[in-house]
Amino acid sequence: MLKNRSQVALAALLLLTLAVPAFVLAQQGPGRRRDNSATTPTQPAPSGPSSGRTGRRVPADATSALEQDFAEALGVVEENYVDGSKLDYNNTFKSSIIGMLRTLDPHSNYYDAKEFEEMRTDWRSEYYGIGATIGDRSVGDQTDTYILATFEHAPAAKAGLRFGDKLIAVNEELVHGKSSSEVRDKLRGPRGSSVKVTIERAADRSRQTVEITRDAVPQPSVPDAYMLKNGVGYIDMTRGFNYTTADEFKDAVERLHQQGMTSLVLDLRNNPGGLLDQAVRVASHFLQNGQVVLSQRGRIAGSAHTYRSDNANPDNVPLVVLVNRGTASASEIVAGALQDHDRALVIGETSFGKGLVQSIIPLEYGTALTLTSSKYYTPSGRLVQRDYTNEGLYDYYTHGGGVGQDEDAATPAAKPSGAESKTDTGRSVYGGGGITPDEAVKPRLIAPTQQRVINPVFMFARELVNGRINGFESYKVAHAIEFDHNIKADEYPVTDNLFKAFKQFVASEPAYKLTEKQLDASRDFVTRQLRYDISTAAYGSVAATQVLAADDPQVTKAIDNLPRARELAAAALRGRNPVQKSFE
Repeated sequence: MLKNRSQVALAALLLLTLAVPAFVLAQQGPGRRRDNSATTPTQPAPSGPSSGRTGRRVPADATSALEQDFAEALGVVEENYVDGSKLDYNNTFKSSIIGMLRTLDPHSNYYDAKEFEEMRTDWRSEYYGIGATIGDRSVGDQTDTYILATFEHAPAAKAGLRFGDKLIAVNEELVHGKSSSEVRDKLRGPRGSSVKVTIERAADRSRQTVEITRDAVPQPSVPDAYMLKNGVGYIDMTRGFNYTTADEFKDAVERLHQQGMTSLVLDLRNNPGGLLDQAVRVASHFLQNGQVVLSQRGRIAGSAHTYRSDNANPDNVPLVVLVNRGTASASEIVAGALQDHDRALVIGETSFGKGLVQSIIPLEYGTALTLTSSKYYTPSGRLVQRDYTNEGLYDYYTHGGGVGQDEDAATPAAKPSGAESKTDTGRSVYGGGGITPDEAVKPRLIAPTQQRVINPVFMFARELVNGRINGFESYKVAHAIEFDHNIKADEYPVTDNLFKAFKQFVASEPAYKLTEKQLDASRDFVTRQLRYDISTAAYGSVAATQVLAADDPQVTKAIDNLPRARELAAAALRGRNPVQKSFE
């Protein structure tokens, strides 16, 4: 039975790699390796094992030989390997297929049934669970899992779980010493099922067991939109492009216009990509009717296609787009289209450089294959895909983000080495290495000492918001979480006295191994992180990110460059030197 399954899987893989797939997708880049990939229907796959390029049929004896070789190799392993009787056949088949795909490119991949279901769940912008962000926090060598945040209307919030609650057990199984990812898997489950969660309440340190019914938990791809200052809107689009992204984006823009927005900062940093049609719709929101968003070319006849804006009434608000090393695939489509048409100024770091399009091919047993079937090009004809031929998979994913960038991302990248293209107003842009920003701005990095400070800041905030820091009872969060709150600059200030209280708190616990001098050197970070944790307890994690954006150097530079973005868009609208390449 197992050998028959291996033969079916390998034969199906061979045949399907030579056929036109039923769906095309723009696979996501770095970060999550489960690529949230774009799916747009194309021509149906032809029946039979024919090559889409030449029409040659795969000889039956070649397929039979492949099956026989694999089955024979598997039999040798079973009979001779020291633990041959204990083989994990799922991993054996999976590694065999992935090994072949790795000889092609870094983005063709194989997903087992669990991974494929997780990918489809991502596309739905929701998952089934209790609706809480959990994380590991440590004091010395003692690590536990805590509730970092709960979401509005989610089961965890309805059950009364709050910031700082410590997880003791899930379904009566103790979780001390387990990673937060292990605990997360125990908390998730089928919709309508129940889970018993034992917690130590942060409010009074009492232990309680609550039974929570799992439900669909929204994961919006546009989690927040608010005004950075008078007239300047900000939209957080850092989570990827899912089924609902374009509609979420449209709603966010409309809300900001109602609040008086006259210019916009669109944040695509760390956006790993996703559904291609959603990216096209987002870019088209700002582009004139008929302007090219991207062109796609593949080896299969008829696979070339050019996507154009069909927006008869585009939004003309001045626009700056933020990108970084984690901006990949579908998000690069948006940034590249807006840059090529001079519709937006791009600020930050050179993006990841993912310009390959994958087709998703469902296989038997609930598994799936993503296979690179074409490449996409920006309106000026740029291919943003980085060269991957001379580096390993690890280096490709971990050192991505443009040509010439230091590993710690402290130095903005040099211009890519690809061919030169021109934007609509004649500015030079280059392919071959991601989207290079119009103005490079270094990111705010977290130093090793600052990383060590995160644990004591969390523990101090846990005490502070529950009224247990003498003299700072006004910081106690006694009210229900106000999820729709926009944080003001003067809320929860970290005064000299509060910072002094924090240092005393750290000094009382030698396990933190932090000196007063180290804390003083990290004061700006402590201030920001402490306000973030307090704001999370009071307003939820989505609103709390506003604290991080307030003094973000890339966001600040984006605001400064809005007048320049306005001038650039006006020049493009006047139609100087329009360049739009089509590959239809």
